[in-house]
Amino acid sequence: MIKILKNFLPKPNPSDSNFIKFLTYLDIFGIFQKDPFGNWLLLKRIIIFIAGWPTYWRLSVVNKLKIEGTEYLKDLPNENVFFISNHQTYFADVIAFYHIFCNHKWGFGKKLIPIYLFSPRGKTFYVAAKETMKSGFIPKLFSLAGAILVERSWRAEGVNVKREVDTSAGDSVSKGLSAGWVVSFPQGTTSPYAPIRKGTAHIILQNKPIVVPVVINGFRRAFNKTGLKYKKRNTELSVKFKKPIYFDDSQSLEEITLIVQNIIEQSMPEQIAEWNALKEMAKRGE
Repeated sequence: MIKILKNFLPKPNPSDSNFIKFLTYLDIFGIFQKDPFGNWLLLKRIIIFIAGWPTYWRLSVVNKLKIEGTEYLKDLPNENVFFISNHQTYFADVIAFYHIFCNHKWGFGKKLIPIYLFSPRGKTFYVAAKETMKSGFIPKLFSLAGAILVERSWRAEGVNVKREVDTSAGDSVSKGLSAGWVVSFPQGTTSPYAPIRKGTAHIILQNKPIVVPVVINGFRRAFNKTGLKYKKRNTELSVKFKKPIYFDDSQSLEEITLIVQNIIEQSMPEQIAEWNALKEMAKRGE
């Protein structure tokens, strides 16, 4: 109970003024607080509150959200936690994470109880492609809720490209980790069984975060690629949190990359073969 109450207490401002520090202790709504990227926490919470009601309906009423492994969230600190997951839609996956994290902040279990939207978790961030988040009004709005924008060096506008690596991406993720929880999709695409990008391993070695693997399923069946339109209602959406893992300097980039690929279940030969078979059937119109 005490830990749950601490989730609602503001983090004191690192100011030299004792008066400013005192005011931040009273600022339980985060009115005068900003995240490391200069965004007002109050604005983020307003966006989550507004977007949260219709998206809760889409996840838990129109479809059935099944959450597993919430026991692994209980003892996590409020900073330097890195969630790595497979990816199925642009937005529905991330939105589900936000609902679960806000639900956890209030001490609720595996069932979403949306009163958490009245005081959502503000220091949650997610890694997203810059081109995706700049593609329209809704993506730009979602971006304000905590997107860490990166420019992909291997893909742009749906086609493979080759360009210089965005070296600022790692620094931005480090900023997010210093303040809260960060969600990343290390494949960098919604295509299943795509290779893991080594940038994830660099971030892990640089920041030594607690790494929480997550495996999601059902989102691709329920929603279109963006996650904003329905494909099939009454679909089970599963989000499974696994036991946190820790890495150290003794492990190489290649080793960490392989572990990440296995732990988010993106290297299972039988599933890859099944997916390839389904793609071939789709091409033939079967």
